[in-house]
Amino acid sequence: MKIAVFLGGPGSGKGTQAKLLAERFGYLHISTGDMLRASVAAKDSLGQKVQQILESGGLVSDDIMKDVVAARLSRPDCRKGVLLDGFPRTLRQAEDLTSILASHPQSRLVVLNIDVPAENLQKRLCGRRSCAECGRIYNIYFQPPRQDGACDTCGVPLAQRRDDQEEVVRQRLEVYARLTEPLIAYYRDKGMLNNVDGQREVAEIFEQLSGLLQSE
Repeated sequence: MKIAVFLGGPGSGKGTQAKLLAERFGYLHISTGDMLRASVAAKDSLGQKVQQILESGGLVSDDIMKDVVAARLSRPDCRKGVLLDGFPRTLRQAEDLTSILASHPQSRLVVLNIDVPAENLQKRLCGRRSCAECGRIYNIYFQPPRQDGACDTCGVPLAQRRDDQEEVVRQRLEVYARLTEPLIAYYRDKGMLNNVDGQREVAEIFEQLSGLLQSE
């Protein structure tokens, strides 16, 4: 079983690439939310515990998240390969993943870091605008509409998501730098880090990631 972990800040394109890779290789693309929902749907003792936490508005602890991930990776649909989206997010969770994979002796962990400078991540997120009519997405810095503030296709005003507003983006990037970015050094020190330039075209990044998945 091949397990691919994606690193990279918010807006680096991890989700887009994970979906493309899942289609090419037939791997299972699982997000943290998917794992929690699957645990609840199982209706076992772990699922009941997760459901109680979610219904109360609490945060799932690292210990419980470790159990959730372990349970999900043990299911038959993970045998070919898994693309993990959103786990691990902290050094503690990275250590937990190592512990989980120790019980899967045939598993291979591939760590893929999509590297985009923080200032470009901020422009990618803060500059994002979307059309409520057709769903087309623009970026005022990198891919602006022909007419400022209006969709090229529909002509309706473009909107900015709340989580793309500057203050929220700054907070997201700060959380990433504090909690998740240290994973880059963690995996580099273990000789496991595969660094990919995330400022190229989507297709170029995809081909490099594909090659890394095949070779690892």
